[in-house]
Amino acid sequence: MKNVPEIFGSMVFNDSVMKARLPKETYRLLKRTMAEGKRLDLSVANVVANAMKDWATENGATHFTHWFQPMTGITAEKHDSFISPTDDGKVIMEFSGKELVRGETDASSFPSIGLRSTFEARGYTAWDPTSYAFIKDGTLCIPTAFCSYGGEALDKKTPLLRSMEAINKRALRVLRLFGNTDAVCVTTTVGPEQEYFLVDKSVYEKRPDLIYCGRTLFGAKPPKGQELDDHYFGSIKPRVAAFMKELDEELWKLGVLSKTKHNEGAPAQHELAPIFTTTNIACDHNQLTMELMKNIAKKHDLVCLLHEKPFAGISGSGKHNNWSMSTNTGVNLLDPGETPQDNAQFILFLCAVIKAVDDYQDMLRVSVATAGNDHRLGASEAPPAVVSMFLGDELTAILDSIENDTMYDPKEETLMRIGVHVLPKFPKDTTDRNRTSPLAFTGNKFEFRMPGASLAVASVNVVLNTAVAKVLEEFADELEKAEDFQKSLHDLIVRTIREHKRIIFNGNGYDDSWIKEATEVRGLSNLKTTPEALSHYTDAKNIELFTSMKVFSEAEIHSRQNIRMQNYCRVVRIEARTMREMTEKQFIPAMSKYSKVLADTIISKKSVFAGIDCTFEEKTLERLSTLTSEAYAKVCELKALLETLKIIKKDYSKAAFFIKDEMIPCMNALRTTIDEAERICAAEYWPVPTYGEILFSVK
Repeated sequence: MKNVPEIFGSMVFNDSVMKARLPKETYRLLKRTMAEGKRLDLSVANVVANAMKDWATENGATHFTHWFQPMTGITAEKHDSFISPTDDGKVIMEFSGKELVRGETDASSFPSIGLRSTFEARGYTAWDPTSYAFIKDGTLCIPTAFCSYGGEALDKKTPLLRSMEAINKRALRVLRLFGNTDAVCVTTTVGPEQEYFLVDKSVYEKRPDLIYCGRTLFGAKPPKGQELDDHYFGSIKPRVAAFMKELDEELWKLGVLSKTKHNEGAPAQHELAPIFTTTNIACDHNQLTMELMKNIAKKHDLVCLLHEKPFAGISGSGKHNNWSMSTNTGVNLLDPGETPQDNAQFILFLCAVIKAVDDYQDMLRVSVATAGNDHRLGASEAPPAVVSMFLGDELTAILDSIENDTMYDPKEETLMRIGVHVLPKFPKDTTDRNRTSPLAFTGNKFEFRMPGASLAVASVNVVLNTAVAKVLEEFADELEKAEDFQKSLHDLIVRTIREHKRIIFNGNGYDDSWIKEATEVRGLSNLKTTPEALSHYTDAKNIELFTSMKVFSEAEIHSRQNIRMQNYCRVVRIEARTMREMTEKQFIPAMSKYSKVLADTIISKKSVFAGIDCTFEEKTLERLSTLTSEAYAKVCELKALLETLKIIKKDYSKAAFFIKDEMIPCMNALRTTIDEAERICAAEYWPVPTYGEILFSVK
């Protein structure tokens, strides 16, 4: 391998490549487009396209694709070659500006409920010049937005870009109030930590539930799990280390800032953490990371599991979204800074986040709501479904002193009045991290810990950006009219703290007493399941939020709610069908076969030895026969529920609540029965690899 600085970004049409290959004026116009969102003239696009094609073909690319992120949660590609026929029967390699900036694809098979009819097939992809093109598997990939013929967003990138523009405009208004005229752009930055499992491919292929669902639908707890904490940060096994090495190299080539890798808490679980970057690029990079994890794992005869909870009783996998705001001049707006003026600005932006999280706690829960994540949230290795914020003791004490006009430091004799008296410097990382908090302040950013491992983080950041933008607009509207800015600033901050401090909680989020306090005393929402959460997507205040910030139209909001409900229904229906098939074709036959062995053994023993003790065989046979009958009854019940679901499946909300209230309890009961049977059935008769075999399969 070449040294890292040499390979980093080698497969990316990045700024250094553009500067070297484009004429100065073309480069200048393209950079203006990237920085200010200006339209790129077609003549300029032609020059960029030709340079991009030359660079790509020199690096082995033969095709190009508009790489986009539909509402499926994964990326999509349609590959076209660079070849163009000539009169002499040969071909030349061509790529036009028109092909670069816009593509057309069949949009009829992508989720778009309510936005278009199935027969309306036309969809467009539009180049996103703020995210660099790259080469993957011999194809030039051009990051693009994806929209319908009528202009409605059909993807995750378009609303993300809209939300970034929304927060940019409002944050700049606030900065101007503090006399900052240097900043011309505010961007949000993200560093999404990615957890995942690696299991041996040969074991994976023997588990239909892993193949179809990405998680085990059955499985008794193994004798050893993660009780000894001996996997967390432990030495990395050679096969896993080889996978991680290749993953790092391929990510570095694509300009992904892969920084940290280690073993996580559960057996076979690992984590990758990147350095933060602009939110749009970070979301693109995370999609690439998940794709490469799966593909590279196969090369090592491994399978990468990104499901939030692939093994019951074992810690699941999340994705920690480290979010902050920065100016183009390099100022982190969530950094306390060195001066009172900076402190005042920091406190105001902090209050904006606090108010946004409190006002739109339901939408933050919506942003992470999936069938898989329902298994993880609140399962003692992830935050609870109740949204709250951790600020740490010192910062919380500072906010308390501001609210009450009391001294923060007993040695100081000044009141805590923002912008009037000196606010003590607030150093970074003065308190311990709180891993049980959904949203924790960690020095100069917020770590949102609720997203599941398989989630496309664009959805999370759309909500964070938009909610904070909305509050910043409210703050700017009030402060711009103020006759006395310092007094109005102080009063606004005090009022915000007083009205929204209920969302701040620094204690143990796993404690049942917190859930009771949060819901019964503080009035916070506890949306435990995806159907409950998604039902709030179209609340009037949420529609007003997204439409006023021009992030979603009302039609787009309703469409996304239906798409998410439909996805939940489809995921759980696939799981139910898989449970039915595995029970009928594998588990009940195995249980019956072992029961026959036990019965034959009893008959054989008693025929040879009169009065011999067959207690083990008889008790085991009796229990296994009971479990077989229970399994059959439960699978029949599940089949009936699946038939009922067929009738109501087009009403996605009704179907989702039916699944939550009726099907999932039945599925859980069936699993309990089968898992008990696994514990008493002889190993040679059990038809699938056990948890122990899967979790410890990679030597």
